Amino acid sequence: MSTRVLVLGGYGTFGSFICRNLSEDEGLTVIVAGRSLEKARDLAESLPAAEAEQIDVTEPLGPVLARIRPDIVIHTSGPFQGQSYAVAEACIEAGCHYIDLADGRDFVTGIGRLDGVAKAKGVTVVSGASSVPCLTSTIADHYRSRFSCLTRLDYAIATAQRTGRGLATTTAILGYVGRPFTTLIDGSRRTVHGWQGLTARRYGDLGTRLLGYCDIPDLELFPERYPDLRTIRFRAGLEVPFSHLGLWGLSWLVRFGLVRSLVPLAPLLLKASNLFDRFGSDASAFHMTMSGTDEAGAETSLTLELVARSGDGPNIPCIPSILLARKLAVKSLGASGAMPCVGLIALEEYLAALAPLDISWKETEQRPA
Repeated sequence: MSTRVLVLGGYGTFGSFICRNLSEDEGLTVIVAGRSLEKARDLAESLPAAEAEQIDVTEPLGPVLARIRPDIVIHTSGPFQGQSYAVAEACIEAGCHYIDLADGRDFVTGIGRLDGVAKAKGVTVVSGASSVPCLTSTIADHYRSRFSCLTRLDYAIATAQRTGRGLATTTAILGYVGRPFTTLIDGSRRTVHGWQGLTARRYGDLGTRLLGYCDIPDLELFPERYPDLRTIRFRAGLEVPFSHLGLWGLSWLVRFGLVRSLVPLAPLLLKASNLFDRFGSDASAFHMTMSGTDEAGAETSLTLELVARSGDGPNIPCIPSILLARKLAVKSLGASGAMPCVGLIALEEYLAALAPLDISWKETEQRPA
């Protein structure tokens, strides 16, 4: 009997990649869903085994789920910052598994409140099946054995200018630009502000990218997961320096209270950013530097750097939901209840799924002379 996978936001940047990949699996039927039935049908008709549905996630989902009867629901319709758990709760009530691509700090870290009802219904609810916290925790978990004491994590995502930027992603970023949030620095909780902490890093032949602080679930989850951690910093950056510096300048208006939020400007700023496409590329990058001490007590650090070309960067956060859906379909996940997406996927699985894409991966270890 076929496993039915409903993808909310199924024809969007993330959803379409997920639908195309899962539709290739025998035993899976993909249901492409979104507000536009026409767009859902266009994609579904191009896939081997797919259906189309018109679904608005802001409306009650109970009757729709009862009619469609999915086994697994993948929720890609962000931004998740400020969303309720209505979709996840509807899935639990309907008795189907739930996965989302959320990267909102409060949303992902709070998913555990649904653990009891999810277990009672015998379903799995996973939040944050994305680059953060899934890929980042997967990397840290894999290399943690290289350290007797892991004390520091510094990492960042440098986005490409010429990749599909959606309104939801733009809105999510603008939601924390200039706003205060806490992160662990030198063993204490410190307040930083979104898109500030301006710094720069060179990514091989991609050149130097500007980076600024971003609020993500890791800042809450990792100090508990890695008890020796004393500092964790995450940044992100836009490829075109003028765009990055422009947003950095706007962040000060929010920080000083001159503007309450940049979210209302999301449609305008998204259109403005498209004007700079000719100055950018389709190449994005990620790096994570892990620092601490080895078994001999000597300081050591390890840097993982990933470079995505050919516009493949936005596909990276789609991988966890694809892998989890496949695990749930064959009942091999080995986890139940509601949880953030940490510790559920091995690095080897993630890298194998990235192999068909134009993505390179480099590991560099540094030890004092």
